[in-house]
Amino acid sequence: MFPFRQIVDIIPTMQDTIIQQLYEYFPTSVFTGKALVFISQDWRIELTSHKNSNFAGSAANPGIVRVKISQKALSGEYIPGHFEDFHIDNIPYLAEQIERYVQFAVGSNIREQTDFTS
Repeated sequence: MFPFRQIVDIIPTMQDTIIQQLYEYFPTSVFTGKALVFISQDWRIELTSHKNSNFAGSAANPGIVRVKISQKALSGEYIPGHFEDFHIDNIPYLAEQIERYVQFAVGSNIREQTDFTS
Protein backbone atom coordinates (compact mmCIF):
# COMPACT_ATOMS: atom_id res chain seq x y z
CA MET A 1 0.00 0.00 0.00
CA PHE A 2 1.25 3.47 -0.88
CA PRO A 3 1.63 5.48 2.37
CA PHE A 4 -0.50 8.61 2.60
CA ARG A 5 2.50 10.67 3.72
CA GLN A 6 4.26 10.02 0.41
CA ILE A 7 1.21 11.24 -1.51
CA VAL A 8 1.19 14.45 0.53
CA ASP A 9 4.89 14.92 -0.24
CA ILE A 10 4.36 14.50 -4.01
CA ILE A 11 1.53 17.02 -4.44
CA PRO A 12 3.58 20.11 -3.41
CA THR A 13 6.14 19.33 -6.13
CA MET A 14 3.50 20.36 -8.66
CA GLN A 15 3.70 23.85 -7.13
CA ASP A 16 1.05 26.29 -8.31
CA THR A 17 1.18 25.20 -11.92
CA ILE A 18 -1.69 24.97 -14.34
CA ILE A 19 -1.42 21.17 -14.10
CA GLN A 20 -2.01 21.30 -10.34
CA GLN A 21 -5.06 23.46 -10.87
CA LEU A 22 -6.41 21.08 -13.51
CA TYR A 23 -5.77 18.13 -11.17
CA GLU A 24 -8.50 19.55 -8.94
CA TYR A 25 -10.96 19.48 -11.88
CA PHE A 26 -10.02 15.94 -12.97
CA PRO A 27 -9.75 13.85 -9.78
CA THR A 28 -9.58 10.54 -11.69
CA SER A 29 -6.28 11.58 -13.27
CA VAL A 30 -2.82 10.56 -12.08
CA PHE A 31 0.03 13.06 -11.79
CA THR A 32 3.23 11.51 -13.21
CA GLY A 33 5.61 14.31 -12.30
CA LYS A 34 5.24 16.03 -15.65
CA ALA A 35 1.67 15.32 -16.78
CA LEU A 36 -1.84 14.42 -15.76
CA VAL A 37 -2.75 11.04 -17.22
CA PHE A 38 -6.08 9.24 -17.59
CA ILE A 39 -5.93 5.54 -18.48
CA SER A 40 -8.76 3.27 -19.46
CA GLN A 41 -8.97 -0.10 -21.12
CA ASP A 42 -8.84 1.49 -24.60
CA TRP A 43 -7.56 5.06 -24.15
CA ARG A 44 -4.67 7.08 -22.70
CA ILE A 45 -5.16 10.81 -22.27
CA GLU A 46 -2.24 13.03 -21.26
CA LEU A 47 -2.29 16.71 -20.26
CA THR A 48 1.03 18.55 -20.22
CA SER A 49 1.90 22.18 -19.59
CA HIS A 50 4.23 24.16 -21.83
CA LYS A 51 5.48 27.72 -21.65
CA ASN A 52 4.90 30.06 -24.57
CA SER A 53 8.01 30.41 -26.71
CA ASN A 54 6.93 33.98 -27.45
CA PHE A 55 9.31 36.11 -25.35
CA ALA A 56 7.07 39.15 -25.76
CA GLY A 57 4.29 37.34 -23.88
CA SER A 58 3.07 38.40 -20.50
CA ALA A 59 4.42 36.73 -17.35
CA ALA A 60 0.82 36.37 -16.20
CA ASN A 61 0.09 34.05 -19.14
CA PRO A 62 -0.02 30.50 -17.72
CA GLY A 63 1.17 28.96 -21.00
CA ILE A 64 -0.20 26.14 -23.11
CA VAL A 65 -1.86 22.89 -22.11
CA ARG A 66 -1.38 20.11 -24.64
CA VAL A 67 -3.92 17.30 -24.63
CA LYS A 68 -2.79 14.05 -26.29
CA ILE A 69 -5.22 11.21 -26.85
CA SER A 70 -3.96 7.75 -27.75
CA GLN A 71 -5.95 4.60 -28.44
CA LYS A 72 -4.81 1.11 -27.52
CA ALA A 73 -4.06 -1.11 -30.51
CA LEU A 74 -4.61 -4.86 -30.63
CA SER A 75 -0.90 -5.24 -29.83
CA GLY A 76 -1.50 -3.51 -26.48
CA GLU A 77 0.52 -0.40 -27.36
CA TYR A 78 -1.05 3.06 -27.44
CA ILE A 79 -1.17 4.70 -30.87
CA PRO A 80 -1.07 8.51 -30.89
CA GLY A 81 -4.25 10.03 -32.23
CA HIS A 82 -5.77 13.40 -31.49
CA PHE A 83 -3.83 16.24 -29.88
CA GLU A 84 -4.61 19.86 -29.30
CA ASP A 85 -2.95 22.87 -27.65
CA PHE A 86 -5.18 25.01 -25.42
CA HIS A 87 -4.27 28.68 -24.83
CA ILE A 88 -6.97 29.60 -22.30
CA ASP A 89 -6.08 31.59 -19.17
CA ASN A 90 -9.31 30.98 -17.23
CA ILE A 91 -8.79 27.62 -15.47
CA PRO A 92 -12.47 26.63 -15.02
CA TYR A 93 -13.18 27.45 -18.68
CA LEU A 94 -9.99 25.64 -19.75
CA ALA A 95 -11.03 22.51 -17.83
CA GLU A 96 -14.49 22.69 -19.41
CA GLN A 97 -13.06 22.96 -22.92
CA ILE A 98 -10.58 20.11 -22.34
CA GLU A 99 -13.41 17.95 -21.04
CA ARG A 100 -15.53 18.73 -24.12
CA TYR A 101 -12.62 18.02 -26.48
CA VAL A 102 -11.94 14.64 -24.89
CA GLN A 103 -15.63 13.82 -24.72
CA PHE A 104 -16.03 14.37 -28.46
CA ALA A 105 -12.80 12.52 -29.28
CA VAL A 106 -13.43 9.37 -27.21
CA GLY A 107 -17.17 9.54 -26.66
CA SER A 108 -17.04 9.67 -22.86
CA ASN A 109 -16.75 12.09 -19.94
CA ILE A 110 -13.31 11.97 -18.24
CA ARG A 111 -14.46 13.60 -14.99
CA GLU A 112 -17.16 11.09 -14.14
CA GLN A 113 -15.66 7.75 -15.05
CA THR A 114 -12.38 6.01 -15.66
CA ASP A 115 -13.68 3.66 -18.37
CA PHE A 116 -13.74 5.80 -21.53
CA THR A 117 -15.63 3.30 -23.66
CA SER A 118 -19.22 4.10 -24.50
